[in-house]
Amino acid sequence: MQSLKDILYGVTIKAVKGSTNETIEDLTFDSRTATSTSVFIAIEGTINDGHDYIQQVINAGCTNIVVTKPVQAPENCNIIEVDNSSKALAIMANNFYGEPSKELKLIGVTGTNGKTTIATLLHNLYLELGYQVGLLSTVVNKICHREIPSTHTTPDPIRLNALLREMVEEGCSHCFMEVSSHAVHQHRVTGLHFSGGAFTNISHDHLDYHKTFKEYIGVKKSFFDMLPKAAFALTNLDDKNGDVMLQNTSAKKRSYALKSMADYKAKVLENQFSGLVLSINGKELWTKLIGDFNAYNLLAVFAISQELGDDETEVLTVLSQLNSVDGRFQYIRSNGGITAIVDYAHTPDALDNVLRTIENIRTKNETVFTVVGCGGDRDKTKRPEMASIACNLSDKVILTSDNPRSEDPNTIIEDMMTGVDGTHFKKTLSIIDREQAIKTAVSMAESNDIILVAGKGHEKYQEIKGVKHDFDDMATLKELFTKLDK
Repeated sequence: MQSLKDILYGVTIKAVKGSTNETIEDLTFDSRTATSTSVFIAIEGTINDGHDYIQQVINAGCTNIVVTKPVQAPENCNIIEVDNSSKALAIMANNFYGEPSKELKLIGVTGTNGKTTIATLLHNLYLELGYQVGLLSTVVNKICHREIPSTHTTPDPIRLNALLREMVEEGCSHCFMEVSSHAVHQHRVTGLHFSGGAFTNISHDHLDYHKTFKEYIGVKKSFFDMLPKAAFALTNLDDKNGDVMLQNTSAKKRSYALKSMADYKAKVLENQFSGLVLSINGKELWTKLIGDFNAYNLLAVFAISQELGDDETEVLTVLSQLNSVDGRFQYIRSNGGITAIVDYAHTPDALDNVLRTIENIRTKNETVFTVVGCGGDRDKTKRPEMASIACNLSDKVILTSDNPRSEDPNTIIEDMMTGVDGTHFKKTLSIIDREQAIKTAVSMAESNDIILVAGKGHEKYQEIKGVKHDFDDMATLKELFTKLDK
């Protein structure tokens, strides 16, 4: 239990009606969970407005309410009007859980692609180095080896601070987390104390939410603007917006690159399906990961470890032993010699990177099949670009469903088809059913051919009309290969 006054410390308050001396047992922004001992924070979301549910909250006995605009409420209610309720929620959650991020070395990883891989590799690296470590990622949240299901790239502030507090209580010294642009814009990470932040790259994504690329870049940059002086800010100088992230940050500025002059440098010596051979800061390293994009990921992980003060040789030794992350260039081979790759690539840049990696590894004597779709209720402008990239860098393309959500999958594929040049029509198929699309690619493939199934990666479902149906790209491929090998 804590006093409302203490929980509100640091929040910009415009007006108070009633008292802030009440005792609070929990915070909520979900009207359905509000009780007499809660403080309810009314959030103005993109779809729902929490202010519309205030009467429901009052009916449930909740009398402590945070708002951003005047509301009608009984005399016994304590109404706190704030400038920004999303920001207030984050600060209040941080206070309520005793500022857990200050008791950890919290590292945030942001960018369009690579966040999950870098955060997960860091978590696995530090476990192997003997630390107790937390992970907050798109795929899963972890406290050491214990897995906690993940529903968002970055959890809401209440869940986020609760998880950080749990990590502290279980003895964690570090936490590595993905920081999405949505999380920054919606103040989910406001109030947290970061020991460091890393930028991977930025490309076309989430323009359904941010509207313009300039705004998207600005939101990413604002994460580095909030870093304290004692933290480090690490950026990828090979990305044309990499140096932008460091402008105006108070943190120690550090950089990594494969092509540019930087504090941390790497060079790809060999790139095969068996793995990468890299030179990192002049030291040779073999790793199980594949592709130039993973060279960047590994270099970022190495750079972060050095900024945190860990032994260079020990870190490089462990990096050579780490496996790829689920759904990130994860591949299997049939007995007949067909290679199938599952990758989360759901942006034009990510798809381009994966297909160029395949192009660099292949012998040119095989056929490359790409099975790809685009999500519904998301940025429509990338759909033609995704199809165009698939056609330009593949021998055969099958356009299919990803997570159509509330949209008609036919419409999504029609949008993708506008990016297919007339010269590529003959090598392009449209198959709505994703399982059937994968089956078709496998049935068409011959020995030594390569199949890329892109877009869903680690996801174990397909979201159709508000319902999540069990579906797993890798499991589907394994089943098909088992039947093929009999």
